Amino acid sequence: MVTTTEVSNVSKVFTLEDYMLNPPDNTEWVDGQLVEKNGMTAKHSRTQARLATAWINYMNSSQQGGEVYVEVSCRTVGRGRCPDVAYLTTELLAQYGDDFTVLPQSFPLIAEIISPTDKAEEVFTKVKEYLESGCQEIWLIFPESQWVLVITQQQQKLFNLGEVVSTQNVLQGFSVAVNELLA
Repeated sequence: MVTTTEVSNVSKVFTLEDYMLNPPDNTEWVDGQLVEKNGMTAKHSRTQARLATAWINYMNSSQQGGEVYVEVSCRTVGRGRCPDVAYLTTELLAQYGDDFTVLPQSFPLIAEIISPTDKAEEVFTKVKEYLESGCQEIWLIFPESQWVLVITQQQQKLFNLGEVVSTQNVLQGFSVAVNELLA
């Protein structure tokens, strides 16, 4: 699909193949259009940094290997997405290397920090895409309502302040207090 889209006030015909080769910063490729990611707040950014740091520290201390990324694009079913935080296993790191422009599938573990401007239907459409494209576990983090929803193919678990959220399928054994992420 080809489209003309304005991103950063520059009009350009942009295909999914173009996106896969060189995705513009802070964008996703959805239904033939470049869509700017917006609505990020200081709370969103802080949560993103805290989770990425926690995953990196645990990955290193548990010697599970792999790599943690923020704002790196991946391909889903016919779309290009840019998760807030993503973990790539050692197996996929060996397969794709660490110098890809866009991962040709979803990351196995993804976190999306939900902004006040995000629409529920769009968020859950993205979750479905990730799961259909190789993702095994998605964390939806709601900084305003202070919830963490962990979704896998088999289950959904909701965690609140005062509880400890843990990985279900990927980065085995990782856990963090919801308060540490969101308070």
